[in-house]
Amino acid sequence: MSAVPDESAPPETWRDPKRYLWLWGLFAPTGLFTIGLPLIWGLNAIGWHGLAHIPYWLGPVLLYIVIPIADLAFGADGSNPPDEVMTALENDRYYRYLTYLYLPCQYATLFAACYLITAGDLNWLGVDGGLQVADKIGLALTVGVIGGIGINTAHELGHKKVGLERRLSRIALAQTGYGHFYIEHNRGHHVRVATPEDPASARFGESFWAFWPRTVWGSVRSAWDLERTRLRRLDSGPWSLRNDVLTAWLLTVVLYAALAAVFGPELLPYLLLQAVVGFSLLEAVNYLEHYGLVRQRTPSGRYERPAPTHSWNSDHLVTNIFLYHLQRHSDHHAYPTRRYQILRSWEQAPELPSGYASMILLAYFPPLWRRVMDKRVLAHYDGDITRANIHPPQRDRILARYRTATPGATG
Repeated sequence: MSAVPDESAPPETWRDPKRYLWLWGLFAPTGLFTIGLPLIWGLNAIGWHGLAHIPYWLGPVLLYIVIPIADLAFGADGSNPPDEVMTALENDRYYRYLTYLYLPCQYATLFAACYLITAGDLNWLGVDGGLQVADKIGLALTVGVIGGIGINTAHELGHKKVGLERRLSRIALAQTGYGHFYIEHNRGHHVRVATPEDPASARFGESFWAFWPRTVWGSVRSAWDLERTRLRRLDSGPWSLRNDVLTAWLLTVVLYAALAAVFGPELLPYLLLQAVVGFSLLEAVNYLEHYGLVRQRTPSGRYERPAPTHSWNSDHLVTNIFLYHLQRHSDHHAYPTRRYQILRSWEQAPELPSGYASMILLAYFPPLWRRVMDKRVLAHYDGDITRANIHPPQRDRILARYRTATPGATG
C-alpha cells in the first residue's frame, strides 16, 4: 500500500500548507455569533425584514450550499505529509487544541439558540417580540448541523488514548443524545466495518432512508451488547452506572433537563429536533463511507483485514478542513489512533466524485444516488457485483440486473 505522493517541499523544509486553514473548522460553531446575529441585526436595521429570516438557517445553508460550492471552487487537497515529519506533526499540540476549542464554541451556540428560541422580547435584535416558528425551526436545524459536526469532533477525540480527550468526546456527544456512538464506533464499527454484520456500513441497493432506521437502531443495540458483554466479564449487570451507554444517555438527560429548567419546557421539541438532525448527519456520512464495499472471506472463514479498498474516500480541500480529514477514511481505518493532521490519501482507495457535503445531499435522493454510485461500485469490483455488500431485500433484483455486467460496461 502506498499513500499519494506529496510533491511539496523536501522534509527538512516542509510546512503544513493547511496549518492555519484548520482554523476554519471553528467557523461552524461560531457562525451564529460572527455572521448570523450581526447579519440579522443589520438586515432588520435597514428594513430588510424578509431577508433577516435567512440567517437563522445558517447551518443548512453552510452544509448544503456553501461547502459544496467551495469544494468545487477549491478542488482537491493533494497534500500529504512526508514520512519524516509524521512524528513531529503528530505531537504538535496546536492541532489538538483546535479540536478542544470546538466544544466551548459548540455549547455557546447551543445556549444562545436556546435563549433565542424561548425569548419573548428580542427588540435588541430588531425583532418585534419573539421569533416566528419558522425561525425557531431554522435555529434548531442550525444547532443540529453544529452538533452533527460535533459528533465528528467527538470521533476525532474518542479515538485517542488521552483521558481528557475521551471525556471531551462524551461531552461533545451529549448535545445530540448519541453518546453510545463512542462505544459502538470504537469497539463495534472498527471491528465489523465493510461486512454485512456492521450496522454502520451501507449495502449496495440500500437507500439512505432504508439505512437510517437500520443503523440508528443497530448502533444502539450494538453498543448495549458490547457494554453488557464487558460488564459480564466484570461480574456486573448492565443496569448500573458502570455501563457507559447509560452514563452517556444520563449526561444528555441532565443537559436537557437543565436547559428546560433555565429556558422553559417549550424548548424540548427543538432540542429533540436538533438531536435528530445532528445524529442523522452522522449517519448520512456513515452511509456514504462504505456503500456497497465488503471485506471478503479468507479460507479460514474470517474476514480479510480492512484495507484502503473498503472505504470511499474524497480529498476535497474544503470539506477536509471542516471535517478534520474524515474524508481520508481509509487511512483512518488502517490507523484509528492517528491524529487528523497526519491522515493521508491512498491510491488504492475508491474515490467519491465529490466532497462529503455534496454526497450527503445526493444521498437524500435515492434515484440520483444510485445513478452516480452504483456504477462506481460495479466498476470497483470489475463488473462482478457478487463481490459487493448487497442489500438482502434487493439481492435477487440486483443480481438479475447486473448478471451480464462486464468490466468497463458501466462507464
